[in-house]
Amino acid sequence: MKDKTWIILPVILLAAAFLFLFLLDGYGFIGLLLVLAAAAAVLCHFSGRKARRIYMGIIAAAAVFLIVIEIPIIKAARTDAPEGCDYIIVLGAGVNGKTPSLSLVNRLDAALIYLEDNPETVVIVSGGQGPGENITEARAMGIWLEARGISPERIIQEPNAASTRENLAFSFDIIRNRGDTPDNVAVVSSEYHLYRAKLLAETLGVSVSGIAGETSLPVLKLNYFIREAGARLYYLIFGVV
Repeated sequence: MKDKTWIILPVILLAAAFLFLFLLDGYGFIGLLLVLAAAAAVLCHFSGRKARRIYMGIIAAAAVFLIVIEIPIIKAARTDAPEGCDYIIVLGAGVNGKTPSLSLVNRLDAALIYLEDNPETVVIVSGGQGPGENITEARAMGIWLEARGISPERIIQEPNAASTRENLAFSFDIIRNRGDTPDNVAVVSSEYHLYRAKLLAETLGVSVSGIAGETSLPVLKLNYFIREAGARLYYLIFGVV
């Protein structure tokens, strides 16, 4: 019995991984890390002492690398937009039928506060219509903001974007077509996403500030920060945001 107690940890890790991967929506990266942790525990058990030291060294190095990757993401995960922006751009997220998802509501809450404090600011809500969505994300955001007292004249809907790059590019085009320049613009997104959104804006030749929509579920926030680390690593290797 004593020799089999080592299996308890991998079983627990795999059970937790199953929960995050298949029973909860949006926690896939935590589930993947748990699977890798279970595999590492099994591998270490069946390896010799020297091999275990090598594996532990690799794991420690990977953890340090992850922390380094996360530093700029965490530093950008805050509101740094000045007062009086000409425009704010709310990046779309999922819509359940006609109802904004929790992530999108978190972004809209942040946008609403800014718009109430800055009555001259115009908001561009950007997002097309994806699977499971009965209306565009832009329309859902417009309805949400109007219901909370934001005048329709201050809301511009951009209903065609299917990616963050398109969110930004199409919104910048709208600003230019109105005779303005996108040099006093803030982007509203989930806090974990602001670093990548700013990088994308820079590739389009525009420098933007950020307004952070705080993710209300801590474990979900952790999952998405892990995802953003993977996205930044991809950028460092391939140069694609």
